[in-house]
Amino acid sequence: MRLEDGDFMASLGRLKEILGEPPRGLDRDFLDVERELGVEIPVEVKEFCSIYGDLLISDFIFAFGPKFMVEKGVWMSEYVRDGEDVIPRGVLPEVGGMLHWGHSIEGDKFFLERREGGRWTVSAFRRNWADWYESDDGLIRWLVKVFEGKCAVDWMPEWPAVHWFEGSR
Repeated sequence: MRLEDGDFMASLGRLKEILGEPPRGLDRDFLDVERELGVEIPVEVKEFCSIYGDLLISDFIFAFGPKFMVEKGVWMSEYVRDGEDVIPRGVLPEVGGMLHWGHSIEGDKFFLERREGGRWTVSAFRRNWADWYESDDGLIRWLVKVFEGKCAVDWMPEWPAVHWFEGSR
């Protein structure tokens, strides 16, 4: 999804409406992340993770920002390469791998997979089900649906009316 795409901007605006503003300033520097992972991070990931990255959202979803994205990606890449068979594809920094963008407090692992046409869509290892989940949505559209209770309702919590954040920025 491109930044100039009106639907993307509307979805980002809706997500900000749902979540509200986090308590700390933004960290928009993804240059080191891109260099270390060897890939251009999708614009929507930069937008979301520069605002809500490195924060725990409403005691459930921890989204990586520039501070943790490389460290967690390298760890997950090695974990998968060492034989973890529930995550079906490689993870960046492995060439062509998925982008590990966050996790839940229940041990779910969130990824973005590169699709045809340069799109990235959300996939996840669902720990409580011990299975693999795939969506056709990009990160921000998927998060809007999740927080509105329109998708992933069988494994996401009932969300509070007002979200809160904990973090380590």
